[in-house]
Amino acid sequence: MLSLIKLPRVFTINQVPKVFHEDSIISGYRHPRSSAIDCILSLFQLTNETLNIWTHFLPTWYFLWKLLMVVLMRDVWRDSFTWPLLVFLMSCCVYPLASSCAHTFSTMSTRARHICFFFDYGALSLYSLGSAITYSAYVIPDKWVNSSFHQYYIPIAMVNTVICTALACYSRLGLPYIQYNHDIIKRYQECQSPKLGKFLRILAFALPYLFDNIPLFYRIFLCVGEGCTDNDTNALHHTHIALAFLTAFLFATHLPERLAPGSFDYIGHSHQLFHVCGIMGTHFQMEAIEQDMVTRRPWLLTHSPPITFANTLGAALLSVGLSLGIIFLFSLPLLWSATRGEHMEKNTQSRPIAKGCQWH
Repeated sequence: MLSLIKLPRVFTINQVPKVFHEDSIISGYRHPRSSAIDCILSLFQLTNETLNIWTHFLPTWYFLWKLLMVVLMRDVWRDSFTWPLLVFLMSCCVYPLASSCAHTFSTMSTRARHICFFFDYGALSLYSLGSAITYSAYVIPDKWVNSSFHQYYIPIAMVNTVICTALACYSRLGLPYIQYNHDIIKRYQECQSPKLGKFLRILAFALPYLFDNIPLFYRIFLCVGEGCTDNDTNALHHTHIALAFLTAFLFATHLPERLAPGSFDYIGHSHQLFHVCGIMGTHFQMEAIEQDMVTRRPWLLTHSPPITFANTLGAALLSVGLSLGIIFLFSLPLLWSATRGEHMEKNTQSRPIAKGCQWH
C-alpha cells in the first residue's frame, strides 16, 4: 500500500531555513512546510527524524501497558500507596509521546516547531516531578524519612517543574513580546547567542534531575551505617544513574555526528542514542521504584508520612496546569502571527532555500 503512495522528498541542510538545522546533520531534512499528512507519511521513510520518532513512540505503548497493569492488578482506588507509582507511570507515558509528536509535526512550520518543542519541554518537566513523587514515597533513605528535607521535597520539586519549563521555553525563543512577538518569528536565543541557549536548556533539564536525585545519591553513594536502606534495589538505581549521565553526555556533546558530519544523518546520531539511553534509563528507574515500593512497603506505611491526593495526583495536576499556562504564554505571540506567517511561508513551498534565523 505504501508503495502506491508518493512519500515526501528530503532536503539537505542548505535547502531548509536555519531554524530547522541540527548540529552536524547534513541531509535527510523534511520540507519546512510539510502538511500533517506529509509528517505522518515521513514516519515510513528514512529521514533524519524517523528514528527519533519511533524510539519514543514505541516505548510509549510499553509504559502505557505497565500503567494499565498497575491499574488492573492493584487496588489503586483504595490503596493510596500506589498513587505515586501511578503519577510516575503516567509521566512515563506522556514524555515519550510528547517527544514523538514534536519530532513528527515540527516541520509543519516555524511556529509549529517552536510550539511542539514547548510541549516536549513541559512533558520532560512533568516526568521529573513524577520521579520526585515516587522518590519521596518509596526511595528516600530511612534516616531521611520525616526530616525537614522530606517535608519540603515535593513542593520544591513542583517549583522546579514550573521554573524549568519556563527556562527551557526561554532557551528557545527568549521572552514573549520582548524578544519575539507577532511581527518577528526568530529563534532568538539560538541565533543571537546559541551557546547560551544550549546551556540554558541543559540547565533546565539537569536542575530538576539533580535535585530529584538528592535522596538517591545520598542513599547509594554517601550514606553509611544504620538507616541507609542498603538493599538489592540499589543495583538497579546504579544502572539508571549511569544511563542518565550517558543520556546527558549525548545531548550535550552531539557525538558521534560532530566527529564526522553527514555520516550519521539517518542512523546513529546523538539524538537517537539520547532517546534510546533515556528510555532504557527510565525502564531501570521504573524497575527500581517498583522493587523499592514492594520491599519497603511495611516499614514505610508505619514510619513515612501518609500519601494523599495533595502530594501525588494533586501536585502533578497543579504543576501540569502551571506548565500549560507557561507554554501558552510562550506560544501566544506565535499563534497571533499565524495569518502573517502562513502568507510568508507559502513562498517556501516552491523555494525552500532560506538563510538566517527568520523566514524570508
